[in-house]
Amino acid sequence: MDLQPTVLIVDDEKHTRDGLRTLLEDNYDVYVAGDIAGAMDVLEREQIDVLLTDLRLGSEDGMALIDRALKMPRPPICIMMTAYGSVDVAVEAMKRGAYDFVTKPLNLDKVEMLIARAVQGRKLEQENRALREQVDERYGLENLWGDSAALHEVLDTIRQVAPSSANVLIEGESGTGKELAAHAIHNLSRRNKAKFVVVHCAALSPQLLESELFGHEKGAFTGAHERRIGRFEQASGGTLFLDEVSEIDPSTQVKLLRVISEERAFERVGGNQTLRADVRLIAATNKNLEQLVREGKFRDDLFFRLNVVRITMPPLRERKEDIPILIRGFLRHFSKENNKPLLDLTPDAMDALLTYNWPGNIRELRTAIEHGVVMATGKQITLRDLPIAVRLAASSAVAGLPGGVSATEAFGEKTSPLDLHETEKKLIAQALAATNGNITAAAKKLGISRRTLHRKINQMNLDKKSVEAADAKST
Repeated sequence: MDLQPTVLIVDDEKHTRDGLRTLLEDNYDVYVAGDIAGAMDVLEREQIDVLLTDLRLGSEDGMALIDRALKMPRPPICIMMTAYGSVDVAVEAMKRGAYDFVTKPLNLDKVEMLIARAVQGRKLEQENRALREQVDERYGLENLWGDSAALHEVLDTIRQVAPSSANVLIEGESGTGKELAAHAIHNLSRRNKAKFVVVHCAALSPQLLESELFGHEKGAFTGAHERRIGRFEQASGGTLFLDEVSEIDPSTQVKLLRVISEERAFERVGGNQTLRADVRLIAATNKNLEQLVREGKFRDDLFFRLNVVRITMPPLRERKEDIPILIRGFLRHFSKENNKPLLDLTPDAMDALLTYNWPGNIRELRTAIEHGVVMATGKQITLRDLPIAVRLAASSAVAGLPGGVSATEAFGEKTSPLDLHETEKKLIAQALAATNGNITAAAKKLGISRRTLHRKINQMNLDKKSVEAADAKST
């Protein structure tokens, strides 16, 4: 049986305490206290969900009680009771973390509604936290860490859709965690005891993809030496995840439509036996399927079948408040994996990670932290230990480029993120110009050593004489 939510009522007037207890005790486990000492005794002994306290507790201040309660490891939801003349104080309490306030004389219906709403909010918060912990425990660190509104929206949708049988379309840029979200839906569904089967559609030719999905009979095509069971059959009773579904060719789209329609029927390649599939389908794409439908590159009827529920994974640049949370998790993971003590970041390294726009999203952040852990020689990861793309983005602001952009974005689409030679050359030239050729100052701005900068100047055939002359003059 589920435990009832707990409420602590703190008021120095006994009749108020008793009246509120009578109002609430049918639906809550109610505790009462007449002063701060009694309230803290309850808070330290019991797990309280809602604290309802008067502002004036004799000579004591209810605000002080709320401040202490909110500092506890698992703070209760705090609601202030106050007289009309002290509403400004109650508003101040909300600024400091209180959930809401009610004025005296109390409207009991409002009190009951407010507590019910607060408890429901706490329940949703706990479910989201449990989902994050469950996903993390089963699938590693990856993408569902954070506390941003954008991530909460995703988690809410996952929790809502998971128990259903509806097909789900997950969209978002590469590296945002689409496959992990699909795992979470399966894990929280009624099918979680059966298989979760993945097909990366872009990695296969049309013929191979059809065989991969539906299987084939012996002799169906050159090289088909024996019967092969397809992924739909393998996923029977479970979930089939189609990654990069936009890459499926038109002929295979027709066959896919049939198997996810009411018929749920298909044949193996080269076979004539009709098979049925009891599979929950989740598809993912980093492209705009609606645009592809308008261009005639993707069937509209298949799109509607896939798009029963849509989840949009936010890019990391739109949830930057989650970056420190992700970094801490990745630091714990990679410090342990590389047999190092738990590492920290220097302020300039953290600033660089927060400034960078992460075109590769969380996958790129994960790689950057692993790179930093491996390269660090002390107890902290410095700017110099981070990947060059991150360092260049940090130095772009120093060189007068717009803040918060990657080096690739700063110099246009022609600059490949895999080949930053030209970008690096421009940034070095700009840093040298900004420091009047002072090698030491330019190296510091770029986050590299003076020796490394000299080497790069030679490699890039920059005007060595003019740089040395300016450097000598400045020193």
